[in-house]
Amino acid sequence: MTRPLDPGSRDDFRAPRLLDVLIPTRNRPAELAVTLAGLAGQQHGAAGFGVVVSDQSDGGPGWAEPAAATMVRVLRHRGHPVLLTRRLPRRGLAEHRAYLLDASVARYVLYLDDDVWLEPGTIDRLLAAIEELDCGFVGNAVHGLSYLDDVRPETHRHYVEWPGPPSPELPRPGTPEWDRAQIHSAANLLHVTAARRLPPGQWRAYKVSWIGGCVLYDRSRLRDAGGFDFWHRLDPGHQGEDVAAQLAVMSRYAGAGVLPSGAYHLEAPTTVTERTEEAWEAVLADGSGVGPAVDRSPPAQPG
Repeated sequence: MTRPLDPGSRDDFRAPRLLDVLIPTRNRPAELAVTLAGLAGQQHGAAGFGVVVSDQSDGGPGWAEPAAATMVRVLRHRGHPVLLTRRLPRRGLAEHRAYLLDASVARYVLYLDDDVWLEPGTIDRLLAAIEELDCGFVGNAVHGLSYLDDVRPETHRHYVEWPGPPSPELPRPGTPEWDRAQIHSAANLLHVTAARRLPPGQWRAYKVSWIGGCVLYDRSRLRDAGGFDFWHRLDPGHQGEDVAAQLAVMSRYAGAGVLPSGAYHLEAPTTVTERTEEAWEAVLADGSGVGPAVDRSPPAQPG
């Protein structure tokens, strides 16, 4: 019999680390185990990163199942604090993400979906990118490997690199900036990456409309942009809450995708089966979650 798993203490977990990984999950014990295994395979610094798993499963929590519980123990054995929580009753995706954010006081927070495996080195690359770019968020779009042989060259034109530090912007539906999302479907980003032939250890920052599945935020900037506090204005059946938060952060502090991506989608069936509202539509409509763009360009040189 597997011994009981200590969920940990919220007060003990809230420590000023460089990074916490925040994982919302529901009805996916097998996928959660794979996601945690990817984290256990990272080689991030001596101090380690923390992990929060918040479960909203209909039955028992996924983290209590043997495979996931073992990965929790592996993470702790390797020096990573892990906090295991339940958040019931469900009040929607945005509220769940807001709850996770409240559990952390780290410098950066990585929102990682419960059906994404990260290859070794992914977290270090994302941290290097956000520290060098000094923006509100960076992310790795997820690859769907079942589409590896489905090459869609018409989408590749949406890949545009930032020539320097990212600038604040606010993509809107119907614009070329909004259409950048097409580069993140299927395995398109893998095909773009292969064409770039980047030397080992190098990465590129590129322009995005939003990124799903694996997004690293500067926590204070996410907070300043409102975080996910718009949740109380939404129907609990909403989706697109991550898009809404990213648009708000991007309009103030900019954001970027990072190539190559080390995030792989498990292609499991969705657990969001009742979708009544697009969160980003509501936030854009009332403007309360999106502020004016901040000018981060360098000052003009004299003469």
